[in-house]
Parts: sequence; C-alpha cells; structure tokens
Amino acid sequence: MSRISVASRGALLSAQVDGVPGQPWLLLSNSLAADLTMWDDQIPLLTRTHRVVRYDTRGHGQSEAPEGPYDFPTLVEDMVAVLDAVGARKADVIGLSLGGMTALGLALTHPDRVRRIVVCDARADAPTPFVQGWEDRIGAIHAKGMEALVEGTLSRWFTPSAAQAPRDRAAAMIRATPALGYIGCARALQGLDYLKDLPRMSVPVLYVVGEEDLGAPLAAMQAMADATPGGRLVVLPGLAHVPNMEDPTAFGQSIEGWLAETPTEAAA
Repeated sequence: MSRISVASRGALLSAQVDGVPGQPWLLLSNSLAADLTMWDDQIPLLTRTHRVVRYDTRGHGQSEAPEGPYDFPTLVEDMVAVLDAVGARKADVIGLSLGGMTALGLALTHPDRVRRIVVCDARADAPTPFVQGWEDRIGAIHAKGMEALVEGTLSRWFTPSAAQAPRDRAAAMIRATPALGYIGCARALQGLDYLKDLPRMSVPVLYVVGEEDLGAPLAAMQAMADATPGGRLVVLPGLAHVPNMEDPTAFGQSIEGWLAETPTEAAA
C-alpha cells in the first residue's frame, strides 16, 4: 500500500492504493467526520477482486481543509482527480453517507468514469429537518468545538449493542476532523439535491442501508432505489449508519454478490 497526494480545486488530497496491479479499480469514499481508515476492515475482502484507491475527503484525515463552504460539484471533481492520479479511466465506486452521495454525483455527471456504484447509508435530498440538523451541529462546533459532536454522532452511527473498539476508532476520527472541513462538507450536505436526477441514472446502483439508520432512513433509501433504473436495495438488520465498522462480516456479505460480478475492464 502507498499514500499519494492529489491536487484538486485548491486542496491537496491524501489517497492510498492497495491491491495488485492489473485488477479493476475500486474507489472508496468516506463519510463526514471519518477518514479513509474507516474502510480498513474491508481491504482484505476488496483486494481479492480489485485494486483499491481510497482517499480522505477534503477537510478530513490527511487531506487539506481549505476555506469552505464546499459543494457537491467540488466533491465530485475530487473523485475525478483521484481517479486521474492513479490512471483509472473507469472504476467501481463504494461510498458511505457523504461518500455515497458523492458517488451518486460522480455517476450522474461522469458516467463514463464509472462502471457501477454501491451507495451505503446515504440520502439524495435535503428536507428541512435534515438542513436544520446540520445548522444545529455547526452551531455546536462554533460553541464548543468538535468534541461537542462526538457522543451524538456515535449514537447515530452505531446501535447500543455495538462493540467498544469500533466506537473508539470512530470517536478518534471525529475528534481529529478539522472543524473547517466538517463545516465545509456540512454546507454541501445542506444543498444535496440528487433525488430528482436518479431516474436518469445510467450506471448500475446497489444501495445498502442499516435497518436502524436514522440519518439515512430505510424509507428514504427505498425511495432512492425505486427512483433508480434497476436500483437494488440491501437492508442490514440490527445495524445503523456505519455498518462496515460495526459489523464488517455482515457488510461484506451484503456486497459479496456485487463483488462476484466480473467488471469488464482491468486497471491500467
């Protein structure tokens, strides 16, 4: 594995490549307040079939946090820049929460760069309560810093029965997220507006949701799947917003069939 720096729209992004050269490319995109290490448990599974490139979303992890606000066109172009940096003409994409929303944007605006996508625990629209929720969190950060968000975020990300180890990993990522980066991405989320565009989606989409996810509720993700031509939805019982961290085995099983479908193009 190796870390690389990728220049995109005024920011240097940190990315990491895992897997054997010659395999089809797979791009991973993290949630808000996380970083590329949120996918650590999936790398042994994913590198069986793909060469994996994952990156810290701008304002997160080792990527730079330029002044915001950010928007989805910028976040999508960050994905394109990462693909260009590794020489991936096309890639499969898996994104969770903010990463899943960005994957939708990539597939809608750059379908020539995408073979298929998995969208995990994400929304495609921004109803008023959703917008206000981000306003409340931004206000909490201004008042007390990122620490103010830790407990509330963990309660949304995990079920009460989740093991302590993934909760501790997630808490560390939340605390390490620059306030500037979090707020920049939160502003992008307040402008989320892809639901109306899903009927013209031209690449295959698999949706995955934790049954107990309150941030990206099952009903919202069912509506997304219904609006997407050929869209499929997998529901993970007893899991919440970050099922890949809470139960890596169940998450892996949810995408096993997708991984078994042989992509048509190998990596450069």
